[in-house]
Amino acid sequence: MKNRYTSRVGGAVFYAVIVAVAMNYFWRPGHIYSSGFTGFAQLVSTLTGGKISVALALALVNLPMLAIAWIKLSWRFATFTTLAVLLSAALMPVFDTSRILTTDPLINAMFGGALNGMAVGTALRYGVGTGGLDVIGMLLKKKFGFKMGPVNLAVNALIMVGAGLTYGWKFALYSIVGVIISSRMIDAFYTRQQQMQVMIITTKPDEMVQGIYEKMRRGVTIINDARGGYTGEGRSVLLTVITQQERYELREAIKLVDEKAFSSTWKIEHTVGKFYEPEL
Repeated sequence: MKNRYTSRVGGAVFYAVIVAVAMNYFWRPGHIYSSGFTGFAQLVSTLTGGKISVALALALVNLPMLAIAWIKLSWRFATFTTLAVLLSAALMPVFDTSRILTTDPLINAMFGGALNGMAVGTALRYGVGTGGLDVIGMLLKKKFGFKMGPVNLAVNALIMVGAGLTYGWKFALYSIVGVIISSRMIDAFYTRQQQMQVMIITTKPDEMVQGIYEKMRRGVTIINDARGGYTGEGRSVLLTVITQQERYELREAIKLVDEKAFSSTWKIEHTVGKFYEPEL
């Protein structure tokens, strides 16, 4: 449990540092809006003429969603999400700089988006939310099985309209590039949300089911009376669904029970019904 909390704190710190760097070295110099509530905070700051800083706006706009996360998701998730949000707001002024790496808005959008996606995906992987949009995405995923990336993409379209009205539509288009890159990076790093169906062919079905459940707590469906097409010998076919993050654990579980077992995996979009999700 101690290691679990340590990794969550590390995920929150990692997110805060990376977002502060992206804000000061890429988004602000390139007039690029971030994705999520960070972009919304930028918009609030712009509309108030800078009277409300991005850091302060980031903390304020996230407060309602953090309360919802506490009620609807879990107090642990809400606590570490609050840590990530407040720490990122605190570090933005610390990393403030007059140094400009490049004025090219496309480069700023690409690198800012990549850093943001990596930071968000890594934080989510360790059970740390990064703000209001993550809470919305987690709620929709829990209820409907949606992935985080497309949810981010849909909500961010509204923020991009604000970018176009504020800086001009050229910069809005650059910001959209950054959001798309960020969305892809989130899906690449947050592998726990990506589900895979696995088929296992073995002569030890009962032992295999027990091994998988003990290792990963995943249910397995057994199809008996299968037969090898070449050998003619009896086999059992097992079907289960795991997350992409669990694929290495599954390989270990299979190997421990039956080294001669055959398995194949393929990605699936979503599942309907009960699918065990580790506690946030």
